[in-house]
Amino acid sequence: MADATVSCLFCRIIRGEVPARKIREDEHVFAFEDINPQAPTHVLVVPKKHVAGLKEAQSEDAELIGRCQLAAAEIARERKIEHGYRTVLNVGPGAGQSVFHLHVHLLGGRHLSWPPG
Repeated sequence: MADATVSCLFCRIIRGEVPARKIREDEHVFAFEDINPQAPTHVLVVPKKHVAGLKEAQSEDAELIGRCQLAAAEIARERKIEHGYRTVLNVGPGAGQSVFHLHVHLLGGRHLSWPPG
């Protein structure tokens, strides 16, 4: 196991070492409620493979990133927020990324203004 995965908060959540309100899990992704929700639905969808962020992703990670987005869409359907939701990938500290494990934020259940942030 690489050193980054030992201390990574999201890797620890995936391994069950840190509690989280799990929404779904399959062989590729793990989704759970954000502990500081910014909308009525605020779910984080993370790949089980540790990738620090989008800028560190490689071409072989493209399918995994797509699986995260599709999992977010499925959760949005289940929660009946298809009339409007947002998926967000924050890249780097300047964009608000605070956990350096690639993750998709699924936000919905309220009006989302544009531009964000």
